[in-house]
Amino acid sequence: MQSAYNEIQKRIESAERGTLFFPDDFAHIGSSDAIRSALVRLCRSGIIVRVAHGIYYYPKIDTKWRSGIIPPDIEEIANGIAKRDKVRIAPTGAYALNLLGLSTQVPANAVFITDGSPRRVTIGKGKGILFKHTSEMRNFAYQSRLMMLIVTAMREIGEGNVTNSQMKILKSHLKNVPADEMKKDIQLAPAWVRKKLLKNEIHRFIKKRPTRNYTKSTS
Repeated sequence: MQSAYNEIQKRIESAERGTLFFPDDFAHIGSSDAIRSALVRLCRSGIIVRVAHGIYYYPKIDTKWRSGIIPPDIEEIANGIAKRDKVRIAPTGAYALNLLGLSTQVPANAVFITDGSPRRVTIGKGKGILFKHTSEMRNFAYQSRLMMLIVTAMREIGEGNVTNSQMKILKSHLKNVPADEMKKDIQLAPAWVRKKLLKNEIHRFIKKRPTRNYTKSTS
């Protein structure tokens, strides 16, 4: 029978590089102490990297530029935590603005709203993921993630504060939202957001009527 260490190592190395792991992923293999000990050993051997308390990363390696380990994306970590805890999350605040290219500032804390418990997860020195609880369930009802980001960003900027240059960027993103998803998701947005986004976009909701060919065929 394989040791917990060997079984955990085998499972990790059979996964795709870039995969995140949590101790609970190996609960069927051994005791909590055995799992914790195995993960510590795997970190020391360089097979995995500890990115936060209880979160481990089977690292991607930059083979093209040989710059070493490619760190995991913050949102990948946040989604991994949400999946583990069986909760929903959505980017918000300055982080949402950054994702859409509306701000070049990278916030120290990537902020997500959640229907789960509020908390902060430390990622490296001075950085982290902040989960803020919300009871406003419409934030998780969007069919299009991009549409949700657009609305969230506009709410963050505030009514009357959205500049023409920002609106231009937002409209460029809006073109990538499928019309059927936009039609449903726009109902979740505040009235002032709907008004701004729908300006000059009404043509996307009008189905083109099939053209009739009135040319008579000749025999």
